[in-house]
Amino acid sequence: MVVLIKILQFLLALSILIFVHELGHFLAAKAFKTRVEKFYLFFDWGFSIFRCKKVNGQWRFKFFAKNEPEKYTVTEYKDAAGKKQKKYEPIDVSTLPEDDWRRSDETEYGIGWFPLGGYNKIAGMVDESMDKSQMQQPPQPWEFRSKPAWQRFIIMIAGVFMNVLLAFIIYIGLLTKEGEQYLPTAEVNKYGISVDSLAYEFGLRDGDKILAVDGEYIENFSEIPMQIILEKAQTIEVERDGKDTTIVLPDDALTQLLSKQDGNFISFRVPFQVASVVENSPGQAGGLQEGDVIIGINDIETPYYQDFVKNIKQYKNKDIDVIVLRGADTLDLPMHLGEEGVIGAYLAPISTFYEFETKDYTFFEAIPAGFSKTFKELGDYWKQVKLIFSPKTKAYENVGGFISIGKIFPDTWDWSMFWRLTAFLSIALAVMNILPIPALDGGHILFLLIEIITRRKPSDKFMEVAETVGLIIVLGLVILANGNDVIRLFK
Repeated sequence: MVVLIKILQFLLALSILIFVHELGHFLAAKAFKTRVEKFYLFFDWGFSIFRCKKVNGQWRFKFFAKNEPEKYTVTEYKDAAGKKQKKYEPIDVSTLPEDDWRRSDETEYGIGWFPLGGYNKIAGMVDESMDKSQMQQPPQPWEFRSKPAWQRFIIMIAGVFMNVLLAFIIYIGLLTKEGEQYLPTAEVNKYGISVDSLAYEFGLRDGDKILAVDGEYIENFSEIPMQIILEKAQTIEVERDGKDTTIVLPDDALTQLLSKQDGNFISFRVPFQVASVVENSPGQAGGLQEGDVIIGINDIETPYYQDFVKNIKQYKNKDIDVIVLRGADTLDLPMHLGEEGVIGAYLAPISTFYEFETKDYTFFEAIPAGFSKTFKELGDYWKQVKLIFSPKTKAYENVGGFISIGKIFPDTWDWSMFWRLTAFLSIALAVMNILPIPALDGGHILFLLIEIITRRKPSDKFMEVAETVGLIIVLGLVILANGNDVIRLFK
């Protein structure tokens, strides 16, 4: 059930993102009277689940039908050099039956069967469909290729614009409804940080209080790990045992951090105050109660939850004494651990120990705040993409595909988290699409900018070759990302 919930959230988010992206291209094309032949959610290779089109003034619908035949006939022949060529000739649609869809120049709308994408088929445009038949005919005024460069530029950038706009709208809604809550670094410094083995190698220690990263104080504690990574931090200033200390990170710190499967190399410490005890668990058998504060295992002091977790696993299938504070009393509770090495106790909510900072927004206050948040996320994601394309960081080894994206969704349906993740993925889609790679919007935009500057339009043949190269690059990136996912499954 958990996997199904994750898949459903992923597919719904993907559907929203693709629909909004393609709607941007569609609306811009229609605004400039450019014919859009097909508007599809998901891919319809061979057949579609649903399609509709206006034919002779009437809407017609089809379900689970094969794709419609083309408006062109194909004739093969050999040129003067003996090489096989194809000749595309348009069909005289006036000879077709009245209800034949090919008689209509209206847009065909549909839902494909492969649920990982979607597309617009814009007339007179060299795109991933690689439809050469239309490109061999004389340009028509309603085709993409016949429009001025500035109009084609707007049509191509409209998809990215709509994804950014979607994130902006989602953030406005979330800020208006829920406000913004974060854990201040000053609050974390009450108990200090907890570090993993990698952070320990860098010189950080449990209990350190972070003062600054490269001389900059960071108010929101959750932003510190990403600040260290994205800004390629060189120093971390901490307070340790009442003294200020500067930790100089090694030259390969970024590479080592990116090689981790999670970003939790530092976290906040909390006392292990028991919220509840699992029935029929070692904790219940030993007399552990709600409200107890665990401070040790046998002769090992564990003043914080993280200390307890680090040490408890060594006592699998053994008898232990768990030392707890109960009111003013210190008690030794005997327990026998099973194979899992757990006592069966839940930690009290983080809000028990820390005071979160909350800022509420009216709708009008949320507009500039949403704008700021959107462009901060855009900047941060762009920095992440640059790391991926830097061989020195080896960040490409940690790129994830559909499995990784699906995993970020929660195990239960949480609309607030769903919209937060949808906004993030919308920004990610915008950034990835604007990359100057042929077959992506960014590739088309790059060629259009060159055309606007030089006033020379690339030939259709050049665009076909560029599109093919771009598709190979994109396919390689997809294989890399999803290949990494598969490899991680077997680690």
